[in-house]
Amino acid sequence: MLKKLDEMKVGETGLIKTISGEGRIRRRLFDMGVTPGAEVYLRKVAPLGDPIEVTLRGYELTLRKSEAALISLEVEEDK
Repeated sequence: MLKKLDEMKVGETGLIKTISGEGRIRRRLFDMGVTPGAEVYLRKVAPLGDPIEVTLRGYELTLRKSEAALISLEVEEDK
């Protein structure tokens, strides 16, 4: 099931499928290792929902909710 990173729940893991956005923001995400095929684990969400912390490529990365909304992931559904 496809989900945006900002819609995921803490503890979910997914594979990055696409990154939306243009220009600087897209380049910044790619420079941080947010690329298609990378596995992302949602570690924490701040009390007000922004920012979020993910584990990506073996390191922790903090993203704004607006940045996370640009990232689509393939997430396994809970059974």
